[in-house]
Amino acid sequence: MKDLKNYNLLAHNTFGIDGLCRRFVEFGDVDDVQTFVRTLTEADRPLLIIGAGSNLLLTRDFTGTVLHSAIKGREVVKRSDKKVWLRCGSGETWDDIVAYAVDNGWHGAENLSLIPGEVGASAVQNIGAYGVEAKDLITKVEAVDIATGNVVEMTNEDCKYAYRQSRFKNEWKDHYVITHVTYCFSLNFCPDLDYGNIRHSLEEQGISKPTAQQLRQTIINIREAKLPDPKVMGNAGSFFMNPVVGRDVYERLAARYEGMPHYVVDAEHIKIPAGWMIEQCGWKGASLGRAGVHDRQALVLVNRGGATGEEVVALYKRIIEDVRNKFGIEIHPEVNVI
Repeated sequence: MKDLKNYNLLAHNTFGIDGLCRRFVEFGDVDDVQTFVRTLTEADRPLLIIGAGSNLLLTRDFTGTVLHSAIKGREVVKRSDKKVWLRCGSGETWDDIVAYAVDNGWHGAENLSLIPGEVGASAVQNIGAYGVEAKDLITKVEAVDIATGNVVEMTNEDCKYAYRQSRFKNEWKDHYVITHVTYCFSLNFCPDLDYGNIRHSLEEQGISKPTAQQLRQTIINIREAKLPDPKVMGNAGSFFMNPVVGRDVYERLAARYEGMPHYVVDAEHIKIPAGWMIEQCGWKGASLGRAGVHDRQALVLVNRGGATGEEVVALYKRIIEDVRNKFGIEIHPEVNVI
């Protein structure tokens, strides 16, 4: 177990922002977690549990303890004629798991290719892209109860997953340290091609019936074309959640903005891309100080070099205000602001 004082979190947030924490603890197995929580004192609090820091915005030094999982490992725990269940350590890189599944002929995660972050965060955030969410795959989450040090297990239903939401982000926040997540993959490849520009991108390649590898590579190509590499330009991927509005709100806006993109959630609710609204407000490619909006994807806020967390906060608050004034819709950060 790694246990460090006054630790710089620069390498643990993809926005590339300097910030110290009073204590940094990295655990390599379940015993490490149990040892830590059973010796936890009030002086160690508050706690901040992080993954790869790809969904984190630091605005100040953190006066408590940051916990990070380095638990690795992948194990097939169950098989059937149609499915396979894979148990993964919470410190595994998410995209490595997607690649591993595709390589083995296990399907369902292709559309989630190249999403940054780690396995543990997938269960907290319910990561999603191109019509697929982690909740579609997760069957079990294993964690250590911080209050008791006991190992507990949660089912998919226990976690109450919703769009970018779970109980780990709400009433369970700072109550559990996730150690393993079990995903269920299908042995039958049924690609979901109707979200975003997946089908168009495949057609440009002359592919009408993609293999899983071809679909994965297409998703990777799409993401790389529109999203900046955080090693080159600090960012946390999609900064805002796409708002879901009532059909009446959508119809009123659609009458005003011809060709407004949208996705049907159900008979009464429509999802409107936040990036499109941000672009309509003139923010695409614009900056406020050293923080800016990416010139190819307005949903992504970037560190143009030396930006502070406060500068990013000032930018996203201005964007929220402008979207509210123009569309009457409140958008919310997907990123965890500390």
